[in-house]
Amino acid sequence: MKTIKSIFPKVLLLAIAVMLSSAVSAQKYAYIDSDYILKNVPEYQDAQNQMDDLSEKWQKEIEVKFAEIEALYKKYQADVILLPSDMKKKREDEIINMEKEVKQFQQEKFGQDGALFQKRQELIKPIQDKIYNALEEIAKSKNYSFVFDMANEATIMYANPKFDISDDILDELGYSFNTKRNQ
Repeated sequence: MKTIKSIFPKVLLLAIAVMLSSAVSAQKYAYIDSDYILKNVPEYQDAQNQMDDLSEKWQKEIEVKFAEIEALYKKYQADVILLPSDMKKKREDEIINMEKEVKQFQQEKFGQDGALFQKRQELIKPIQDKIYNALEEIAKSKNYSFVFDMANEATIMYANPKFDISDDILDELGYSFNTKRNQ
């Protein structure tokens, strides 16, 4: 014979399950495609072009410096037999120091907190913040519980286009390019 104590936990679990399923079904979802949004924001394209130009410029400087080091090393290898030991040491140190300088330059420009990262923070982060603020405004006004990012198809396997609010974000930002994708 079942007692109230043995039935109560099962009834409680069932009640919680029903409440959670109804709460989840009441939530509204939407998604965006951040790549699509960024492609339609001219300031982002300009900032990205600046970043690419800067990166290319620094990379060329690094390549030139490494070519100089390579030339010095080849000259050293050709002359090594004829050099006295103190001159060998001096030229080896010169090559090693040049390599260290280039690697330091490379780290200063492309490292984790390097100049390229700083420039990215300066140019792109304000645009991303602006997009996020527009997204947040739309999500709050339309009462979305979750907004997913479908860029690179990394997180969502299928999405109904009617829930894509990417164009709403562009509209909120003031970019009206007649690019409505879900009409």
